[in-house]
Amino acid sequence: MNKIRVMLVEDDPFWQQTLAADLNEEEDIEVNHIASTKEEALLKGSSGEIDVVLMDINLTENRLDGLEATRELALSDLNDLKIIMLTSLQDRDVIVKSFQHGANNFITKSNYKDIVQAIRDAYAGKPSIHSDAAPILVKEIQLNQLTPAEREIYDLKEKGMNKTQISEALNKSVSTIKTQIKSIKNKLMKKGR
Repeated sequence: MNKIRVMLVEDDPFWQQTLAADLNEEEDIEVNHIASTKEEALLKGSSGEIDVVLMDINLTENRLDGLEATRELALSDLNDLKIIMLTSLQDRDVIVKSFQHGANNFITKSNYKDIVQAIRDAYAGKPSIHSDAAPILVKEIQLNQLTPAEREIYDLKEKGMNKTQISEALNKSVSTIKTQIKSIKNKLMKKGR
């Protein structure tokens, strides 16, 4: 039986050891590369000896260099390489960017026990989005139907601004804002919201 070859990209030695030990206990999975930096990940990722990458997002303090590495690996000639983001971050923008940069899945470290199945699904080419990311992606898809002006109003409303504050911030009349908010609600309601 061919094992699924995994590269773990993680800067924290505790997570390196824990994940590598857990994954290597699986009969069909082996961690054959560990990288702690973006540069190491790109070098080892181009070896052709990897099927699935587990990628932390912050490899150096708050730099999101795991996202950069994901984008570069996804754009490389290694088209079959599957990338699963494994991180403690649950920021909406980070989740969306992960998928935009080529990730196949996104799992928080608090749910790391789900990694084994995610690796198997990714390797088998099965579309699978973990529940950590699914609600955010669904909402993002729904919001994509809004015009740029409506999206701007939606974002300001989400920040807690009222119609008057939004009209002042955007130099539009309150009645225009009311009309656009009604349009936003109608568009989002049609998608089950």
